[in-house]
Amino acid sequence: MDLPQKRTRLFPSASEDAQSSKQHADTPQTKSPSYALSFLDTDFMMRDELRPVRLQLELLKPEIIQTELNIASTVVIFGSARIKDSDTAKIFLDHLKAEAEKNPDAPDIDRKLQIAQRDLENSRYYDEARKLARMIASAGQDADDAGCVVSTGGGPGIMEAANRGAHDVNAKSIGLNIVLPHEQAPNPYITPELSFQFHYFAIRKMHFLIRAKALIAFPGGFGTMDELFETLTLVQTKKIKPIPILLFGKNFWQKVINFDALVEAGTISPEDLDLFHFVETAEQGWAMLHQSA
Repeated sequence: MDLPQKRTRLFPSASEDAQSSKQHADTPQTKSPSYALSFLDTDFMMRDELRPVRLQLELLKPEIIQTELNIASTVVIFGSARIKDSDTAKIFLDHLKAEAEKNPDAPDIDRKLQIAQRDLENSRYYDEARKLARMIASAGQDADDAGCVVSTGGGPGIMEAANRGAHDVNAKSIGLNIVLPHEQAPNPYITPELSFQFHYFAIRKMHFLIRAKALIAFPGGFGTMDELFETLTLVQTKKIKPIPILLFGKNFWQKVINFDALVEAGTISPEDLDLFHFVETAEQGWAMLHQSA
């Protein structure tokens, strides 16, 4: 007997069953929530008891999509969502200066000017993140697979700058957004098919590191600190293999975190300071990534 060369599906697919389930007559029995297929029953899927299933789905969906799109390795770029690009920061500062000239007694005008001046100074980080991402993405264009794809948290600020740098050279980039109580939308430079949304911070952080070949942390707040220190902890405790960890802006990082004090207190070892390196420019960052490769 000749067997078929191509394996045929014996059972209907989930989508086929989903379609078939809608073809029944409406009766009190079929209208009951208990009759709905479990995977089509949103109320059921949202139950507290289904959290383990939702966790698994959130882990699986980005993994399957990235595998299908041949994403083998990434360079993760973290940083503040509040840092503006230089053009936007300058326009805002100029606007405030004009306002101050017209109305020097306007409420809080001096404080607003100080903040705007600070934002303009910090905008260099946006420009450097964009430049560095452009370098990383350009190098990945020639790889057989998707190369080292830039990956960010998907929001504005430094995240936008990194996705934008990849977009500048028509390269793919990843955005891993998180659902927040306030409005949160992916920046427009993420590759659409690589734009993901997460409910669980823990699963999102796993996806940052699953394919990471390097991590670059620009100045940021609690979120950046959380992601940076989780990575440092995983490397320190050998839960993941060492990867280059670059801290962009030595003055910022040494001002907000006294790493030497941690050594002096004995809470970390002197060699733990070798887990990361400070860089100041995109060129230095790119050279460090090559040196560590």
